[in-house]
Amino acid sequence: MAEPRYIAAIDQGTTSTRCMIFDRAGSVICSEQREHRQIFPRPGWVEHDPREIWERTQEVVRGALARGGIAPRDLAAVGITNQRETAIVWDRATGDPLHNAIVWQDTRTDAICHALAREGGQDRLRPQTGLPLATYFAGPKVRWILDNVPGARVRAERGDVLFGTVDSYLTWWLTGGPDGGVHVTDVTNASRTLLMDLKTLDWDDELLRIVGVPRAGLPTIRSSSEVYGTARGALDGVPVAGILGDQHAATMGQACYEPGEAKNTYGTGCFMLLNTSEQIIPSRSGLLTTVCYKLGERPAIYALEGSIAIAGALVQWLRDNLGLIADSGEVEALARTVEDNGGIYFVPAFSGLFAPYWRSDARGAIVGLTRYINKGHIARATLEATAFQTREVLDAMERDSGVRLSRLKVDGGMVGNDLLMQTQADILGVPVVRPRVAETTALGAAYAAGLAVGFWDGLDELRRNWRADREWQPGGDAAIRDRRYRDWKRAVERTLGWVEEESE
Repeated sequence: MAEPRYIAAIDQGTTSTRCMIFDRAGSVICSEQREHRQIFPRPGWVEHDPREIWERTQEVVRGALARGGIAPRDLAAVGITNQRETAIVWDRATGDPLHNAIVWQDTRTDAICHALAREGGQDRLRPQTGLPLATYFAGPKVRWILDNVPGARVRAERGDVLFGTVDSYLTWWLTGGPDGGVHVTDVTNASRTLLMDLKTLDWDDELLRIVGVPRAGLPTIRSSSEVYGTARGALDGVPVAGILGDQHAATMGQACYEPGEAKNTYGTGCFMLLNTSEQIIPSRSGLLTTVCYKLGERPAIYALEGSIAIAGALVQWLRDNLGLIADSGEVEALARTVEDNGGIYFVPAFSGLFAPYWRSDARGAIVGLTRYINKGHIARATLEATAFQTREVLDAMERDSGVRLSRLKVDGGMVGNDLLMQTQADILGVPVVRPRVAETTALGAAYAAGLAVGFWDGLDELRRNWRADREWQPGGDAAIRDRRYRDWKRAVERTLGWVEEESE
């Protein structure tokens, strides 16, 4: 029988699911993508239907195979990458979810996090987890479901229900679901729960007690690159061999394998990761310390991360909520109808502010409005919001690591926006580089799976696959850039403290 020529990756994101198939050079052979519903039951609440996510996953797998004329026997392995921190609780016997998935952007666990922070403050769990107590993370979301769905906690303590992040749910279904499905997660996703110790890479009993999540329903923590089980269904017989949270996968896909190398992914949110090798660096500047990846039996590689909640989602908001554009791709042309932002700044604190502030009491604001402002200025301020937030994260990263980045590798759906990329280079004052394969999240998951089964020999081969597509050099007057950055930070200050705790 012919040797498999391809690797598949399932990329389950915040707004859509895709299946991409790659060859040995890391080139895309074919892909299929489907959106799923965004459910907003109350202000600040964001949910997905887990059954819809599994249906979309099956659809895109079948669609990609059909597009490429590819059979399962042509695939050496499949990797999974996923929206992190989104929590699902489901029935072990049937696979039925007990509640909609609670998405990473959701703020309903604010009261839980405030209560946990009364003893020891917001950074109470940072020494073990690298994370502040914030609504972002998955552990409190699981607790909320167990506390609010009748009978859920009792069933969880008996081991009748399973929980985890989306990777666990998909892996379980892919490998058989109720009929022998494997319940695992990898170290990158586990590191986003507030329940795993960064040093031991295992669930910690004290953390479980504090957050209020029973061990019985949790997945087994494994490395990011190993064979977890064998797929059934459309991928029947294909090894499931890679799991990485989406931002960690993008770091793999961008070939950031050396300490000091960094990438920034522009998707629904915006996420910058800096490889710190085997060193766990505590952040003093509002960043996260996280597992970057772990390849089989090799030591874990760690990272500093700056997480921004709203980036591409702000463009979607212009489209879906305001109707200023009919398609997300129109935002660049609209922004180019004006020369500058007209003096306005858009702080998209729709779910509070993530790095480097970690303020759940913030809410979005447009400041500096005058009668002069038109929709072109709003579009330009929308793009600049992502660029300014990235500058804040980069400044924090340089303070924590002592590393001055000489260039920034970028990827994700927004990097096709040339105006945004030039604006980003101008605001950062460093070159911005886009790779030929911009969707590096799926590529990183494919790399992890391929390394596990010997499809690729090692990281050096993956480095050789990386190619630059375009580079933007910084321009403009530095004094003007610094003044605009100061104005941005003044705008951020206006958003803080808007939500009072009792009103939540």
